[in-house]
Amino acid sequence: MKIVYHRYNSETCQFEPVFPSGSKFIKRALLYLLLSLLTAIPSVYWYINKYSSLQEQQLIHQNNRLVKRWDKLIKDADGLNQQLDSLAWKDDNRYRVLLDLNPLSPEERVAGAGGNEKIPAGIEDLKIIKDGYYQVDKLKNQMQVAQQSFDQLSEATKHKNRMLASRPAIQPIDKKQLTTLHLTFGTRLHPIFNVLMDHKGLDFSAGFGTPVYATADGRVSMAYYSNSYGNVVYIDHGFEYETRYAHLQKFNVQPGNFVKRGDIIGFVGNTGISAAPHLHYEVFLKGKPVNPIHFFQRDLSQAEFQKIIQPTSATTP
Repeated sequence: MKIVYHRYNSETCQFEPVFPSGSKFIKRALLYLLLSLLTAIPSVYWYINKYSSLQEQQLIHQNNRLVKRWDKLIKDADGLNQQLDSLAWKDDNRYRVLLDLNPLSPEERVAGAGGNEKIPAGIEDLKIIKDGYYQVDKLKNQMQVAQQSFDQLSEATKHKNRMLASRPAIQPIDKKQLTTLHLTFGTRLHPIFNVLMDHKGLDFSAGFGTPVYATADGRVSMAYYSNSYGNVVYIDHGFEYETRYAHLQKFNVQPGNFVKRGDIIGFVGNTGISAAPHLHYEVFLKGKPVNPIHFFQRDLSQAEFQKIIQPTSATTP
């Protein structure tokens, strides 16, 4: 509803409507506007200083979330550092001891850790972020050192397994089929020539055709007939080990064949200079004969021996 102002007219004794002039209207409007501005400016100033803008409030909320996530990241990095320290201890004090490897020095463990990477522009003066960046960078370098160490352990384990598999470790004849084990090693009275002669191995007496097993993994270097050894097989096991199996009835391998421990390489016979069917077994280490008794477990149970030779034990001459 439009507001109409009235004024009392004494001549007519009536209230008559008053219509202000245009100039008065403008003056009044400017006065109202000025009063409004004088009231509004302090209010707006007070609001701006007391309350953030919507965009600023959103940025503050987002920043708070990022700070929480950063704190969690640092805590996770601390946890990973503890796990890495535990792995490093096991690496040095267990795995490397078992594999005859020297432990890594503290300097090697932290080699290149921290500060290798260039700090991204804009965070040089932000201590919390810079410290966290260094911590993560240090963790990354330490993990690389740990990975290299475990790669070395893996290779050393493979080498150790190959070495153990190449070391003569079982009897070349099943104990169930063994008649007699002659333990004379070194100088002895030869049973045929009746003179003292060097005996570089052990004799396993068994019946004709008894399977003879490779005592370790290796490659057949020779399989031939010798006037003294008769049918004989030489196996090069690597790691400076060699075994020889003499007086065989016949071979089950050829030169160049790779054999595993427990494979049948021939059968007991009486070929060459031999008084009765038996296996003459020799072990050489670094080119010198050693007593084979030190290279098989005489306390190996029959079940354990059968488990080793099971894949090939059914073969017959």
